[in-house]
Amino acid sequence: MKYRRLGKSGPQVSAISLGRGSEPVRVGEPLEQQFNATIRRALDLGINFFDSSDAYWGTRHEVLLGKALKGRRNEALIASKFGNIDLPDGKKATNGRPEYVLECCDASLKRLGVDVIDIYYLHRVDPNVPIEDTVGAMAQLISRGKVRFVGICEAGVKTLRRGYREHPITVLQTEYSLWFREVERDILPACRELGIGYVAYAPLGRGLLTGRIKSVDDLPETDRRRRNPRFLPENLARNVELVHELEKLASSRGVSPAQMALAWLLRQGDDIVAIPGTNHVVNVEQNAAAADLELSDADVTRLSEIFALGAGAGPRYAENVLKGVGL
Repeated sequence: MKYRRLGKSGPQVSAISLGRGSEPVRVGEPLEQQFNATIRRALDLGINFFDSSDAYWGTRHEVLLGKALKGRRNEALIASKFGNIDLPDGKKATNGRPEYVLECCDASLKRLGVDVIDIYYLHRVDPNVPIEDTVGAMAQLISRGKVRFVGICEAGVKTLRRGYREHPITVLQTEYSLWFREVERDILPACRELGIGYVAYAPLGRGLLTGRIKSVDDLPETDRRRRNPRFLPENLARNVELVHELEKLASSRGVSPAQMALAWLLRQGDDIVAIPGTNHVVNVEQNAAAADLELSDADVTRLSEIFALGAGAGPRYAENVLKGVGL
């Protein structure tokens, strides 16, 4: 495994790290054994950075991750998040109030079963709370020894700069992949100017870039991706055409489409870390191998041409969700 430093003075983390899988897991169910095996295999492969949130699986992901890492905590860096709330009516809300920051951190520490969270993110920017107030409270967590580094998810450039002036931000996390490259316009340049590391979630386009999804029928009936614009039938057909080109190129190199997509992403800068999510050992093994995949300049150029900015069909979120990102 290869490692990269997050930001100017953040920790060294595996270039391919591990995010949340799409299949919800419950404590005590058979899938928990599969989840645990995936975490252990990731550690064996040199993956040392694990991403969670108090919003994942109704807080269960933190509980499960903490249990899975028990006995091997010294091999892992844990990231978690707060501030992205699911309301009882199914709507979303944000909360970046300073007192809520402190409350959430204590709850996450307890669920994870750890004394310190390595990277603590604001999961979504609260438009009703000055970012300086939220980041200031997060800085208090560092001084109290509960958090090592501060991160922000889905922030716009102005918010990122304002937050950074309050306290150095180690890392920004948002979507980045062959399918979604809009961050190259201003987000990545701002991160590089400030010395902020970049963690790319959904680096496989929420599964599109694996080549396993050819139609909506390939998604389970309850899969939330069925409501995602890029997976709607009228958009999915176009996106599958693009992935077909990726598949042909990957086949000619003897690798999987997912591995080629991840290798392309890592070539976009040494400050970028990918966190593909999975609950399957075979997937984590294949993803980890992408860190050692050396693409030629010609391969990188060709992929960038196929998946040029705007080539994909459909936005990454529904309009009502997009209103809450990039603030």
